[in-house]
Amino acid sequence: MSTTNHRRLVGRDDELRSLFGHLDAVDSGGRAIGLFGEPGVGKSALQAEVVEHARTTGFTVLTARGSQSETHLPFAGLHQLLRPLLPRVDRLPAPQRDALLVCFAMSDSIEVQPFFTSLAVLELLVDAAGDSPVLVCLDDLHWMDQPSTDVLAFVSRRIAGERVIVLCTSRPEAPPFADPHTIAWTELDGIDAAASAELLDARAPRLPPAVRERVLRQARGNPLALVEFAGALESGRYAWTEFDEDLPMTTRLERAFAIRAEHLDPAVRAVLTVAAVDDGDDLDDVLAAASILHGSPVHLGTAQPAFEHGLLTVTGERYRIAHPLIGSALRQGMPPAARREAHAALAQVLTGHPDRAVWHRASSVSGRDERIAAELEQAAENAQRRGAISSAAAWLERAAALSPDPRSQAARLLGAAELGFQLGRFSHVEQIKAQVAGMTLRHRDRSRLAWLEGVFHDGSTGEPAEVRHLVGLAEHATGEQDVDLAMQLLVGAARRVWWRDPGPTLRHEIVQAAERVNLPAHDPRLLALHALCGFHERTPMVVEQLARWPADADGQPELAGLLGIAAFCTGDFRHAVGFLSTPARELRAQGRMSLLAEALAIRAWAEVYLGVFDPARSADEAMRLADETGQSLWAATARIAVALIDAVREGWDTRHALLSEAEHVALRTPNAASSLLAGVQLARGTAELGANRHEQAYGELRRIFETADPAFQRMQQVWALGYLADAAVRTDRRAEARTALASVERLVGASPPTGAAIALEYARAVLADRASAESLFHAARDGAASQLPWHRARIDLAHGAWLRRQRRVLESRGPLRAARSAFDAVGARTWANLADQELRATGERGWQPTSNPRELLSPQETQIAELAAQGLSNREIGQRLFLSHRTVSSHLYRIFPKLGVASRGQLAAALTRHGNQPSAG
Repeated sequence: MSTTNHRRLVGRDDELRSLFGHLDAVDSGGRAIGLFGEPGVGKSALQAEVVEHARTTGFTVLTARGSQSETHLPFAGLHQLLRPLLPRVDRLPAPQRDALLVCFAMSDSIEVQPFFTSLAVLELLVDAAGDSPVLVCLDDLHWMDQPSTDVLAFVSRRIAGERVIVLCTSRPEAPPFADPHTIAWTELDGIDAAASAELLDARAPRLPPAVRERVLRQARGNPLALVEFAGALESGRYAWTEFDEDLPMTTRLERAFAIRAEHLDPAVRAVLTVAAVDDGDDLDDVLAAASILHGSPVHLGTAQPAFEHGLLTVTGERYRIAHPLIGSALRQGMPPAARREAHAALAQVLTGHPDRAVWHRASSVSGRDERIAAELEQAAENAQRRGAISSAAAWLERAAALSPDPRSQAARLLGAAELGFQLGRFSHVEQIKAQVAGMTLRHRDRSRLAWLEGVFHDGSTGEPAEVRHLVGLAEHATGEQDVDLAMQLLVGAARRVWWRDPGPTLRHEIVQAAERVNLPAHDPRLLALHALCGFHERTPMVVEQLARWPADADGQPELAGLLGIAAFCTGDFRHAVGFLSTPARELRAQGRMSLLAEALAIRAWAEVYLGVFDPARSADEAMRLADETGQSLWAATARIAVALIDAVREGWDTRHALLSEAEHVALRTPNAASSLLAGVQLARGTAELGANRHEQAYGELRRIFETADPAFQRMQQVWALGYLADAAVRTDRRAEARTALASVERLVGASPPTGAAIALEYARAVLADRASAESLFHAARDGAASQLPWHRARIDLAHGAWLRRQRRVLESRGPLRAARSAFDAVGARTWANLADQELRATGERGWQPTSNPRELLSPQETQIAELAAQGLSNREIGQRLFLSHRTVSSHLYRIFPKLGVASRGQLAAALTRHGNQPSAG
């Protein structure tokens, strides 16, 4: 709030200097900035000063303000923000243009993916920033509708390389964009004593000294309080009481605003009443509804006192309440009947806006009403088609509250829960499930509730009682001949026992229940279930059936995803990568980032176990997408993969930041702890091996094999066995490691799949006695690892080191050189150095690692370079990677000199020359 027009804000020099500095540096990159603080502290005033400065320095300024009364309106805030840019919408690619127009109800209602809408907004802003830098101002973000907030979060995470600044304000209790990857929040406190006195004296110079001191004391540096208290006291409308000392600031300000409105004429109060519950900004709508409420025509002239008293502001035909606390004060002072009448009047006026009208009709009734509930349900369907999933869920919950029939109420609540599942709001879904569990359900809705019971696998409970409950529901569905539901429940149960093994008895119950469904042996759901439950005697059958499926699962990406899970959990990692690449491509094309993150996270580990240590293929993007979509377990899974890749490529100590973050997630999510912690221990053990710290490596890896340890995981010990054997040999623990080897042999049976075979053949050779080691090394090199450079190189390194220890120095150099070359070629620099150390011990000197400019690229730059080399345009690359085309262009500008090329046409050769293997999807 400025003290006078064209004057600086009192007491805000430091804040303005910082904010103006961000604007002045916009050519170096954008950023998202948030201000939060109590009502009246000056957030909006600071923002207004920044807007004025931005306009004078040539920015395009876009503004939107959240409103408590329109939080239910999907994309209301976004439409408010983008009005000036909508003429540019035809420049967008068709999928993005259509998604954006549909969300604004400006095109035929087709179902869209929300992330295409988000990408469209990003492209519009970046396109505008090509002409002049853009300032996006979002006031009262905490009251903006959720679909708009989701889009703006997406944008805020992607403007680091753009000439776009996002400036938000929010209340302190729950600022949106809470994650540090989206926005940097700064708390705005009250102004200091000197500034408070300066502001008060400028606004109320004639206050008596005693009153002046009391205002300063009560306002506590809150600029709005200083101005309002002083104005109320000077006008004589406000009398101090002893209770004022104990009232919260917000309550005192609301009281001051309410008193200001009480003295106005009934017609003006009718305008204010309607404005307080309105969810739009059209002044004609408010005047028309106020006329209905007042019982006689209300014109702009009649309403003028509301503007003169600073309660409303107007620009053209658009109005708004001058401060959110005014609206809050008006609503709190409004009798329930008056509020319902105001909603009814607006519903009558808004015939051209059916969704808004039905919301107001719903707010105008005091009891249940099936007709309005049905209208709300239809509005939810409209919102869902427009990609406003969160709004659709809210509308369904409102419809449920108005449903007279308990069965219809339950059905609508289940609809809201299903949408909540799509959004990943697991705790909210659990609340709805608990509410519905005691209600009367139709047969179909009992199936829907059962589906929700079995669908979660990220953060769901793995307690035996809960898993048995799912099995029981599945058996009931089997009895009802509902095969799809039965298998959904059983696969959900199997996922849970993978994260945290409850023991063979319960896993066997899941398998037995699946057998009673009587599916064909090749059914992907059945294969995934068997693999997740992990009985070795069924592994050959799973592997055999997987080999019969084509990589794209006959064009069915959902089935390919299940096949990928089955392949991964059995250790058939080659097939896992192939199967998971199909849904990854499909999900990417559909913009379904949540499910894409899961597919990439699983594929990243399949690649790691194959010995492909390239974060650009899957792991890095899985981590970023899982963070963005709020999937903490998949984000942790991907973090561990990235950390392990770093250990092989560069090396690090045991305090890797990503591992610490993943371990924190594991410890606060006990139902998934064992799987995540096993991955953490494997990464740490691998890092210690790469640093030649064998004692520490053995200690880290051994935890995966100890059944009482939180890091024990039934199948991951199989794939960690070879690394444990390496550490055991160097720490004189062969006997212990041989016990672990025997245990793994019993676990995987006589016909192990590729992953287990590699681990077993390697460990047998490394742990063998002198008489049998030679033949076992040769068998391992010619066995399951023969076509996998990383694993073959590890065998060569172990064999060469064994030969050197047998004093067969000249013979050792051949396998050691092969190992060093292979490690260097696949980018495993840490392990190439280990092989070189062994060679130096034989007396050989002079090796230098291969120079590879590709190592200078970040994982995201590598993805962009690969796609550009395939001939994709910047816009096509941006759509695949959920980036703006200008961001892609900026990345390529930096990529070219790193790879030593001057054009896109040279990228393919450069990447091939540097050993690149393109990502699969």
